[in-house]
Amino acid sequence: MEKLLIKGGNSLSGKISCSGAKNAALPMIAATILCDEKVVLKNLPYLQDITTMFELLGSMGSEILLDENMDFTISSSNLKDIEARYELVKTMRASILVLGPLLAKYGKAKIALPGGCAIGTRPVNFHLDALKQLGASIKLRNGYIEASAKKLFGTNIKFDGITVTGTENLMMAATLAEGTTILENVAKEPEIVDLANMLNSMGADIQGAGSDRILINGVKKLSGTIFDIPADRIEAGTYLVAAAVTKGNITINGINPNRLMRVIEKLRNAGANIDYEDSSISINMDLDSPRPVDITTAPFPEFPTDMQAQFSVINAISSGTSNIYETVFENRFMHILELNRMGCNIEVKGNHAKIKGVKSIYGAQVMATDLRASASLILAGLCANGETVVDRIYHIDRGYERIEEKLNYLGADIVRLPS
Repeated sequence: MEKLLIKGGNSLSGKISCSGAKNAALPMIAATILCDEKVVLKNLPYLQDITTMFELLGSMGSEILLDENMDFTISSSNLKDIEARYELVKTMRASILVLGPLLAKYGKAKIALPGGCAIGTRPVNFHLDALKQLGASIKLRNGYIEASAKKLFGTNIKFDGITVTGTENLMMAATLAEGTTILENVAKEPEIVDLANMLNSMGADIQGAGSDRILINGVKKLSGTIFDIPADRIEAGTYLVAAAVTKGNITINGINPNRLMRVIEKLRNAGANIDYEDSSISINMDLDSPRPVDITTAPFPEFPTDMQAQFSVINAISSGTSNIYETVFENRFMHILELNRMGCNIEVKGNHAKIKGVKSIYGAQVMATDLRASASLILAGLCANGETVVDRIYHIDRGYERIEEKLNYLGADIVRLPS
């Protein structure tokens, strides 16, 4: 497996642009199943998860073309196979997103129970229970979800817990259901709004995305569209933290700061100077050590769980003691053991991490366990004394486009080592 070799101690400076958001792109690719016309997606990030989703649609019969502008044209008008096989699904939980579109468009679907990052239980029962309320028949057999419905009918659905992919799946399924569907206690993440905007551009009638109540008036069919993937807020947040831990000064272009307000707030609490405009954020960190900041993760618009691991690094080299409470996933502190191998002083009990800041950390050979854990280890390597080797970086390639190239452009010293 490939590794990253990081020589720490360089202060980052300069300007970079954000890639398209993986968490917005994946449901949009799944949504192309809903129509018979071509859909053009622009600004798709080049990531392993995107490749896997294309492989999944391609295995079912979708035609996918890449043009000279690096835009993807997807045609799913003639799917011959409505099965999402285990060998593709096992590496990416987002593959469950094809369930709703397949059921709405073709009346049946067979989806392997998904895999992905080992960051805790993310049950699909919210998806399945809600689809049953729309009129679907659901069976779990031999590790597969087998769903069927002659027709889906709009109804009122209240999720028992907030689920991003569950909200997206039901929103897509309801676009072609007969009548009106009301989804309550839904996720409010910006990617929900992005998906609703894309579906509406295809002829759907979705109202309220971004609030805790979404109304969908079913339509008979959807049309093709051309849609631009918005920038990745978690990528932007990760690079802001990279500047903070290296006493850097960078600007990130192409990002909506309103999607990162809790992250910006916590970075300012840590001592960073931050300015932003409509589509850019600048950070300047001139403190010798960041100030410690307490964090509790929660669904949007609160502090994102996808930034928890990165802030562990800020707090690890801070001038005091801090606390992080993880309320979204129950198994998302696996990076802590690796950070402690680099000289950090972090104690974990359940969903609580108590972090005592140290003056300096040192390079070591560490192993990534999931996507955001990978990012935290790279950030630690940037501010550590000596060399750090991050193993199992296939995790990072699932969610960050050319991360070592972008960081090197800002002044880092990172080399990708071959297998």
